[in-house]
Amino acid sequence: MEPPAVVWDPALLGYDLGGEHPFNPVRLQLTIRLAAELGVLDGVPLLVPEAAGDAELLRIHANEYLEAVKQAPMAGWDVGHGLGTADNPVFSDMHEASALVVGSTLLAARKIAEGEARRAVNIAGGLHHAMRDHAAGFCVYNDCAIAISWLLDHGFERIAYVDTDVHHGDGVQAAFYEDPRVLTISLHQHPFTLWPGTGYSAETGRGAGDGMAVNIPLPPRTHDQGWLRAFHAVVPSLLAQFQPQLLVTQCGVDSHEEDPLADLSLSVDGHRTIYTTLRELAERYAGGKWLAIGGGGYQLIRVVPRSWTHLLATVLGRDVEPSTPIPPGWMDMVRAAAPQAELPVTMSDGADTGHRPWSDGDDDPVDIAIRDTRRAVFPLHGLDPDDPRD
Repeated sequence: MEPPAVVWDPALLGYDLGGEHPFNPVRLQLTIRLAAELGVLDGVPLLVPEAAGDAELLRIHANEYLEAVKQAPMAGWDVGHGLGTADNPVFSDMHEASALVVGSTLLAARKIAEGEARRAVNIAGGLHHAMRDHAAGFCVYNDCAIAISWLLDHGFERIAYVDTDVHHGDGVQAAFYEDPRVLTISLHQHPFTLWPGTGYSAETGRGAGDGMAVNIPLPPRTHDQGWLRAFHAVVPSLLAQFQPQLLVTQCGVDSHEEDPLADLSLSVDGHRTIYTTLRELAERYAGGKWLAIGGGGYQLIRVVPRSWTHLLATVLGRDVEPSTPIPPGWMDMVRAAAPQAELPVTMSDGADTGHRPWSDGDDDPVDIAIRDTRRAVFPLHGLDPDDPRD
């Protein structure tokens, strides 16, 4: 079996929105260091990406937008295209750093397409909010959508994209909203309560793509059990029906209860369970082909490094037991840089991720969300929305 591929290079830390911006690249550095300290990366060659060229960026983005990104660091404050805002401040070498993020996801995709790996992971990617002609939500170029577009031209005809970030995967949905080759599924905090205000159950696609956009908006404070119940009530049945050739997943960890920018209540244990479930679904429905990408996550010390170390370990087939202690070397490094930070002790939050199956008829807010999504989408796939066996 082809060994999984891991894309990483310190140059990816150059995607730095600066100052006190929550999208701090230190989260990537701490993740790689923790995974290395735990032995997850022992003997694993880390693949070094190159920046994506304009031809690849233009798969999703408008030429005038690329030119705006390139000129932004020299253009002053009135840039337009969503650039120069509090969410998307202009920074030095913005085009080059953003193109490198795209190149890192494309490298992971290429390893799968060329048969050199069945699974690949790039924690530096996941910029799922970037739109055709503007930046949004900390995202300049949409590496997720660009990689999917590239894969569609390199041997894949059916791709399933599953987005587990707390925010709606709006940029990827928009890119493929009319495309029957791409099934986009997003589980996120309800748009009534969180930016970007999209991702309602009724958003199902358009034209030939009707039914190919699937949204599961969850109420604030949804815990692991509810999130996993919603996932299992919707995702496996759709994957079984669609039979994708590849599973692409955006694995943002801002759904954690300690994340400062959102209000879901998942745990590191919940994230670990999500990853092992995605791996199982890729094996069952996509021939084992799984491209895992990073995303959001703004609790930089206690959450992101542990959750994404679990992601790396899951992709590599080197699962880390939740009870595993945090290595002293990593603890010492963080204490030296942030003496006041509260540090985790193990790779677990001690959470119970057991969940009951969904059954129609309950009035729990999560079950209502499940019912709305199933009734909006399942009939378009020949599935019975009210039968829990589907």
